[in-house]
Amino acid sequence: MTLPVDSHVHGEWSWDARRGSLERTCARALELGMPAVVFTEHVDASPTVLDPEELDEPLRPLIGGDGLLRPPPLDRDGYLAAVEGCRGRFPGLTIVAGIELGDGHRADSAATAQAEGFGRVLGSLHSVPVDGRFLEPPELLRTRGPEQMLRDYLTELCRMVEGCDLFEVLAHIDFPLRFWPADAAPFDAAAFEDDFRPPLRLLAGSGRALEVNSSVPLPEPVLRWWREEGGRAVTFGSDAHEPESLGRELEAAAALAHEQGFRPASRPQDPWRLPA
Repeated sequence: MTLPVDSHVHGEWSWDARRGSLERTCARALELGMPAVVFTEHVDASPTVLDPEELDEPLRPLIGGDGLLRPPPLDRDGYLAAVEGCRGRFPGLTIVAGIELGDGHRADSAATAQAEGFGRVLGSLHSVPVDGRFLEPPELLRTRGPEQMLRDYLTELCRMVEGCDLFEVLAHIDFPLRFWPADAAPFDAAAFEDDFRPPLRLLAGSGRALEVNSSVPLPEPVLRWWREEGGRAVTFGSDAHEPESLGRELEAAAALAHEQGFRPASRPQDPWRLPA
C-alpha cells in the first residue's frame, strides 16, 4: 500500500522543532512520492508543568522558575510567507498551511484568532488540570501511574472536544501511550474501552475526523471503536519534527484504516472516509 499524505508535520515555525524545515520537508515528500503535505505548526494554549529533562537542552529556558513551560506564540505571518515560498519552489506538491491547536478549550482570544484562516486545524490535548496546574503526561505518570494517566487524559479530552469547535481533526488520541513505562504491565486496549469510547462518540457526533498518529501504533480496537461510534473520517500523521521523520510508519497506519473500511478521497490531502 502506498503512503497516505502526512497530515501532521512540523517545520521550523514550531517552537519545539529545532531541526524542522519546511523546504527540506517538501523535498522529502517528493522523494517519498507524496502528492501533498499538511504542515501543522504549534499554537499552544496552556502553560504546562514539565520536567526540563523532557526537553532538548536549548528549549529548557522556556520553563520558568515556577516550573511552567510557556511556549512562544506562532509567527503567523512569517510561517505563511514561508509556505508561499515553498509553493513557488515545489509547484508539483500541494502544500497545506495548518496548525496544531493545543488545549484549544483553554484558548484565549489571541490563540483563537491564530486558529482562523488555516487550511487544516488539528486539535490536540497536551495537558490535564491537577490542583490548578496543567500537567503533561510525563508528570501525570509520576503522580498517578500509567492507568490513571490515560484515564485522566481521556476524561479531559471529552472536555476539549465539547469545549472547542476550532479544530476539524483530533490529533493523537493515544498521546499518553508514548510515555507508557516499559516496566509496567503491557498496555491492553480492552481494559480502557469504556474510557476511549466517550471522546470518540463526542467527536463522531460533531462530524469531525480522527487522526491515526504513527508516533506509536494506534491500537486496532481504538479505530474499530471509532467506526462503531459513528466516526466517518480519518487522517494520518507522523508528527514529524524533522524532515527525516516524514511519513514514518504511515503505510502500516493506512493499512489499519483500510481494514476498517476507510478509503482515500479524490483529493489526496483530504481525510479518508467510509463509503456512503
